[in-house]
Amino acid sequence: MHDSILFPFLNVSDYVSKISNGIELPILLTFLDMKTIRVSAAVIKDGDKILTTERGYGKYKGFWEFPGGKREEGESGEKTIVREIREELETTIAVDSFLCTIEHQYEDFYLIMDCYLCHIVEGNITIKEHKAMKWITSDMLESVDWLPADIKALPFVRTALGW
Repeated sequence: MHDSILFPFLNVSDYVSKISNGIELPILLTFLDMKTIRVSAAVIKDGDKILTTERGYGKYKGFWEFPGGKREEGESGEKTIVREIREELETTIAVDSFLCTIEHQYEDFYLIMDCYLCHIVEGNITIKEHKAMKWITSDMLESVDWLPADIKALPFVRTALGW
């Protein structure tokens, strides 16, 4: 007999309540009140390297991520990522292909992240919102202290790039 019911979209240990028969169930009202954020992320490639950026602010300061940002109402994922990279890195990119959609339950919000393989069309990268950036190769992928959602994208990156 299972002593808990698992929901892949919830972190059950954070949202559980005991009922008389000992089965743990998510407190759905907590989940329903949780903010959902939809973002686009760019896996920017240059030869055998991809770009990573270090967050310079907020709760996840110091963690590494694929650059990108929040989708505005009515905006496509592709338009979001081109706009965000222009704003954050002062660089123009082109989207080569859709990579994956990652869903992750953080402590205080639910994230839906659309990831795209991209390349630089024009400009030299200037970090405006991030603490740092670095180009990494396949052998460096695990050396980065990734944000949890970005970790979930790594198998897709490996497959797409033949790593």
